[in-house]
Amino acid sequence: MSDLLTEAEYRAIAADMDPPRTPFIDGKYQRGRGPAMGSVNPVTGEAWVEISTASSDDVDLAVGKAREAFDQGHWAKMHPSERKDVLIRLCKLITRNRRELAVMESLDSGKPIRDCELIDIPESIHCIKWHAEAADKIYDQTGPAGDDAISMIVREPVGVVAAVLPWNFPLLMLAWKIGPALAAGCSVIVKPAEQTSLTALRVAELAAEAGVPRGVLQVLPGDGPSVGEPLGRHMGVDMVSFTGSTETGRLFLTYAAESNLKKVVLECGGKNPCVVLEDAENLDHVAEHVVNGAFWNAGQNCSAVSRLIVHSAVKGALLEKIEARIRDWKVGDPLDPGTHIGALIDAGHCKKVRGYLGDKGKGPYVTPSVFEVGKDDPKAREEIFGPVLSVIEVASYDEAIAVANDTEYGLAASVFTAHGRRAIRAARDIRAGTVTVNCYGEGDASTPFGGYKQSGFGGRDNGVHAHDQYTELKTIWIDLGDPSDGDNVG
Repeated sequence: MSDLLTEAEYRAIAADMDPPRTPFIDGKYQRGRGPAMGSVNPVTGEAWVEISTASSDDVDLAVGKAREAFDQGHWAKMHPSERKDVLIRLCKLITRNRRELAVMESLDSGKPIRDCELIDIPESIHCIKWHAEAADKIYDQTGPAGDDAISMIVREPVGVVAAVLPWNFPLLMLAWKIGPALAAGCSVIVKPAEQTSLTALRVAELAAEAGVPRGVLQVLPGDGPSVGEPLGRHMGVDMVSFTGSTETGRLFLTYAAESNLKKVVLECGGKNPCVVLEDAENLDHVAEHVVNGAFWNAGQNCSAVSRLIVHSAVKGALLEKIEARIRDWKVGDPLDPGTHIGALIDAGHCKKVRGYLGDKGKGPYVTPSVFEVGKDDPKAREEIFGPVLSVIEVASYDEAIAVANDTEYGLAASVFTAHGRRAIRAARDIRAGTVTVNCYGEGDASTPFGGYKQSGFGGRDNGVHAHDQYTELKTIWIDLGDPSDGDNVG
């Protein structure tokens, strides 16, 4: 990826932009039958694009077109290497249009343009490309059936998938869903978050240009009652893949139970611990990772470091280094390439986050905050989804692990220690889907991502495990018979 542009150059791109304004159904933009919805710029609080949203009738139409495309098999039965080639073309088109997508994402979500350019766009391309390359390299299996039979275990695409996205990483979460789902041969209907619909619509257009057949990738902007719930309850949808709040995730389980028992995969909330033990080395390195983990994307990240569980022996020194690091994180206009923390998604979310801070201020920005709290303080237990770090002091390894696991969530965690065996033991003892050692992170496109407890259900994003969740396993049993029978076997 090339270097960042100037703020003036980004503003010029924004001024010349003509963003999509309608649902993308059956290979083209079509006016939705739902009400108009403004796409609000979090910085100004004003709508910069008016979108024609989808209705439940549009959901029916899109599901019908997705089912038709799947049954016709132009995508589902295409050779995996051909699907790979189409998805690689999509990656090239996203690369060609990356600046437009980055500015669109920033204006829509309040994300810093530097993050859109340097993280979200490259990672989205890499994710889709990774799954595209895996499409013709995942082998099925044969079972130990004995000499008189052959058992084959094969994967088949699950069918019509509804992918319901969050607003905090609109483009990257789109890639996490459509990469493996399209590579597996599914038809996908995307419901973006109401706040951030535009990049998903634009990528659907690029996918059609790349050669994804009509009906295979569709995007329905709109709210939960008009689009999300109808997709969750639709008898023609075979699977829902959802990333978002635990509360909404529960609703999709209800919708599935009350309809066709469709598969449901949930990646939900987190209250993620970062455990720093007394033998942690290089506290400057620790502070760098803690600050990045806590305040990247303004803390609007399900895997954010929101609980710093630190041994009393190093707490004081580490907090001094964290405070010094925070001063380097510029808060301000997202289109300024020097900005590290942009605007929170909307006024309602700002009010929620400020409620934890006792801050009655106005405006779209919340500065990073660090609080020393007890383990039962609401700031240490509730998912704030903002730039807030709660610090909990502990006196031993056992206490640190107990506090880390004392949560209803279990998405991600990190541990810092110089002792190899203790690091491995901590990684085993902490109940979370991803545990990083001496760093903050989520792994990469090759590693599964998802959570324990109320952080996840039903599957994992990323890696070959993501392909598995978009497929059904079928056993094919072939009776070879007795060769002396003289039948026509072979």
